[in-house]
Amino acid sequence: MNREGSDMDGTSNDFKGAAASVGATSPDPLRRDLVAGLEKGLSVIEAFDQERPRLTISEVAERTGLTRAAARRYLLTLAHLGFVHQERKMFALAPRVLRLAQSYLHSARLPRVVQPALTELAHTLKEASAACVLDDTDIICIAATSAGRNVSATLQAGFRVPAYCTANGRVLVAAMPVAQAQQWLGQQTLRALTPHTITRMDRLNAELQRVREQGYATVDQELELGMRTLAVPLANWRGDTVAALNLTVQASRMSIDDLVATGLPALRQAQVRLRQLL
Repeated sequence: MNREGSDMDGTSNDFKGAAASVGATSPDPLRRDLVAGLEKGLSVIEAFDQERPRLTISEVAERTGLTRAAARRYLLTLAHLGFVHQERKMFALAPRVLRLAQSYLHSARLPRVVQPALTELAHTLKEASAACVLDDTDIICIAATSAGRNVSATLQAGFRVPAYCTANGRVLVAAMPVAQAQQWLGQQTLRALTPHTITRMDRLNAELQRVREQGYATVDQELELGMRTLAVPLANWRGDTVAALNLTVQASRMSIDDLVATGLPALRQAQVRLRQLL
């Protein structure tokens, strides 16, 4: 196990001072200060996914916990605004929903800061690279470049995948305080997405501890067959972990050991440069 850059307690310096920030939220506001209609409307949008791109009113109600009458009103309102389209009894999201994601990508500082680093990594190593953030049980890609390689459809901005079986997800969870990471793990359903996916909680815990100690994570075909990934945490100037940066290669082209030997020095350099900018 590589312990370079680790403190005496076995925790990598990359995670020192950063752990408290990942996944942390501001104190809950008072319920009277929240707009319930907006919350419910967004939950209706989130009810649609890759597995269920078209839903009936009853299905939306079941997925959101709304009454059928309320689900109908929200769907009709979203259709009126152009965010949903209706075909007989079925509803589906309309392209206008992309405006919401586009607003983030165009206005948020993080994707704009990390994109040049991804481009430089891709140019230097000729491998695909992406930056992701943690969102509940998933990671969301906020910036990516394929370096001209057809590695995976998940390497594009806006794509969401489970965090537990990804290198990016593991470095972000490993950066949490241990108690918070354990609470996060308790909310996961560990499904075997490939024959290589870790689905035992004790093995996943051991893997997270290894990530804490060595300061990076590797995943070998756990999310998708034929795909190997190496990731490091990205911290800001205060030491708060704000994202993860990875390299992804085809398993047929490169072993995990070669990926670490080739990619880790470049990722470490990107870590240092980006810390001054984030």
